[in-house]
Amino acid sequence: MADQVLDAKGLNCPLPILKAKKALNSMDAGTTLEVVSTDPGSVADFAAFCRTTGNELLEQTEGDGIWTYLIRKA
Repeated sequence: MADQVLDAKGLNCPLPILKAKKALNSMDAGTTLEVVSTDPGSVADFAAFCRTTGNELLEQTEGDGIWTYLIRKA
C-alpha cells in the first residue's frame, strides 16, 4: 500500500510527471507514491524521471489502458 496516491488519469505528458514531482517534493525520503495514469507515453516518462531524479520505480503495471506506477522517494 502506497503512502500517497496520485490520480493522473486523463492527463497527458508532461502533467503526470509534473504532478508526481510536486507530490514527491512534499513527501519524506523512503515513502511511496502510487501514480495512476491513462497516458501511454507515461511508461517512458516515469522510467526516465526515476532514473534522473534518483527515485526508485518499484513497480509498473498496466491493465485496460491504465498504467500504475509505484515510486519510492530517494
